[in-house]
Amino acid sequence: MPRRRRAQERKILPDPKYKSELVAKFINGMMMAGKRSIAERIFYDAMDIIESKTKKEPLGVFKKAMENAAPLLEVKSRRVGGATYQVPIEVRERRRRTLAIRWLVSYSRARSERTMAEKLAAELMAAANKEGATIKKREDTHRMAEANKAFAHFRW
Repeated sequence: MPRRRRAQERKILPDPKYKSELVAKFINGMMMAGKRSIAERIFYDAMDIIESKTKKEPLGVFKKAMENAAPLLEVKSRRVGGATYQVPIEVRERRRRTLAIRWLVSYSRARSERTMAEKLAAELMAAANKEGATIKKREDTHRMAEANKAFAHFRW
């Protein structure tokens, strides 16, 4: 937590192909060691794969996957009188998007397909259909928050 004031949110430029800030943020989240062009190529290749497999508009599938992967609730540790409680809290919109990106990218990397573009395309299609490891992570997070609902009064 900042002591003085909240850090200002930087505006990022939309991506060149889809003109979407969400896509640009996703590409930034995928990027490793500053290799933007590689991350962009992987993302756009994944979109081409999604289009060829589903015969749907790939940006729509991507947005649906992001929407399905974003958690509504999460738990935060709160120390009260020597005991630590997992307190359920609602997730702010910006954090929802960040978690969805992080989970989609990490579970894409863990998949067994051949190339990263194929892995990403498969995970995005799975998330759009409300299945796959990313959705399981979201459900686990929601289940944990539901199980600790009794400690909601410790919210700060």
